[in-house]
Amino acid sequence: MSEPAEPERRRRLEEVFGDVLPETTSDERPQEPSGDTDSWYYENRPPHHDR
Repeated sequence: MSEPAEPERRRRLEEVFGDVLPETTSDERPQEPSGDTDSWYYENRPPHHDR
């Protein structure tokens, strides 16, 4: 039995799983720079933890 054509395979996956699957997964994409890891904690620091 031959493999189904790519459009047919994608249509079937969408039918079964609902949303279209992404073209690439997160491990295939370059990582975004995380920036300052402490900034969120400083911005959301409780008042009783003043510097």
